[in-house]
Amino acid sequence: MAGSTTSTLASLIPAITAEAMFVAGERSIMRGLVKNYNLAPGQGKTVTVPIYPLQTAATYAESDSAAGTEISTSAITTGTGSLTISTAAIRTLVTDLSVASAASNVVADIGRLFGEAIARKIDTDLLALFGSFSGSVGAADAALSAATIAKAAATLRARGVPAMDLACVVNPYVAYDLKANLTNTFANPNAGMIQNEAMATGYVGTLFGIPVYESNLIANNGTTGDYVGGVFHREALGLAMIGDITIETQRRAALLGTDIVGACHYGVGELYDNYGVGVVADSSLL
Repeated sequence: MAGSTTSTLASLIPAITAEAMFVAGERSIMRGLVKNYNLAPGQGKTVTVPIYPLQTAATYAESDSAAGTEISTSAITTGTGSLTISTAAIRTLVTDLSVASAASNVVADIGRLFGEAIARKIDTDLLALFGSFSGSVGAADAALSAATIAKAAATLRARGVPAMDLACVVNPYVAYDLKANLTNTFANPNAGMIQNEAMATGYVGTLFGIPVYESNLIANNGTTGDYVGGVFHREALGLAMIGDITIETQRRAALLGTDIVGACHYGVGELYDNYGVGVVADSSLL
């Protein structure tokens, strides 16, 4: 005799919808590592940043003559950095049926996704500027080592770049070789603080006074395994924004749905070339 089972009564048994899962994307890091400029509406879409060169004082030769000794005049010539603002945007139409039948707040979920997508776009544009630094360390046929980071630090400090507000960002494939170099290919023979941190958490930490970050948004430069990271001061690169990332909705009655639009008006650019060094490396993993 046939009975009633979960198969025959499937239409009567409610499905349990779990909390929405978001495909994880790494958090934006570059916005906090570069110089930020916020423009109010009506101020145009181009930011021109005057750059004052470093000045050198001279010893003053005292004179006992009536005329005295005049201090020589220094000519100060400023350079400029320019940031031009454009718009990044993303849009979708969510149908009324999707909203009515979903267990979660679909509009809020998509708004979060769009905000994260634009933040990653800003990071991607800033990270692409590493290749524009005129100076670089490392090589396209060599893995990244701690010595390469030290060379970048020495290069910047020899230029008089302040030791504060420096950062290093590299691709995770490149960071693998740096961690291997620090830990003697993960054997960790010296049990030093940095080696222990790299072994325990995978985070490189601070090398030579420079925090080291990883970002998978650093694109391959066209050759397998080759990536260009950077060691730079905050004022090497700039980010200009009008407002912030916005998420808006608009009812589309004729389509029985709602438009969700994410947008941001921003521009990125190199401000001062001497404040940054490209870090060229070839990952041994690829």
